[in-house]
Amino acid sequence: MSTTRHAETLLIEGPDALAFAHAQFSSNVQSLAVGAWQFSAWLSAQGRVRALFHLARLDEQRLLLLLRGGDAATLGEVLRRYVFRSRLTLQPSPWSALATDAALPLHTVHVASNTVALGCGAHSLQLVADGTGDEHWRRAQIQLGWPWLPASALDALLPPALSLHRLQAVAIDKGCYPGQEIVARLHWRGGHKRHLCNVRLTRNAIAGDILHRDGNDIGVLLDVVDDGNSIDALAVLNDDIASTMTEHDALQLDDGLRLYVQHRWES
Repeated sequence: MSTTRHAETLLIEGPDALAFAHAQFSSNVQSLAVGAWQFSAWLSAQGRVRALFHLARLDEQRLLLLLRGGDAATLGEVLRRYVFRSRLTLQPSPWSALATDAALPLHTVHVASNTVALGCGAHSLQLVADGTGDEHWRRAQIQLGWPWLPASALDALLPPALSLHRLQAVAIDKGCYPGQEIVARLHWRGGHKRHLCNVRLTRNAIAGDILHRDGNDIGVLLDVVDDGNSIDALAVLNDDIASTMTEHDALQLDDGLRLYVQHRWES
């Protein structure tokens, strides 16, 4: 079922904010300019994606995280354990609603008095302090292959399964960060057997559902949008199944659900 999403946001502020984020997160944070955003993630030591987010640099000493799944207060509490003597604070931001706004160039950030807009190309994501959001942006982002993680998928998937290299959310050569050795090993040796797909469903389903075929676990649904006309979703699927399908081939699942693979991202 489609639901309007609350904006889970976290501010990292202080002279050491950039250095702290660069050491903890998987993207090349040091390359992030003021007025820009990038995809990034916080990984476990085993390389699993604990949090996925837009990371925006609002000014020289202030970073904003917009989480794509999960709880900002919980993430902030865990990250505080690694602050040590760094000169920074981690706190919730005032922006609590997500809305669709006019087109802005990809990766740009526009800050106004009580809003922040993240450029997404043909649309923008507007973070609003006071007001209600909408979900019109969700279908466009599903088609772009921008994952949103349900609770069951947090700390469960490796970056290749979410095609995070394609989104430049993981860096290979920036130095150490949690999970970096696993990221590098998977990048250079390959071998991961699940990747992200845009799929169309024949009936509604729940984000986080495990997909079964002939009794076997073949993937998981990440995000589902039903507008009454069609049901689009992002799913992580086994390569041996998804790679052989065209958009006209129906994948019949054990619970009667059928899905059609519209697009598959390998990296």
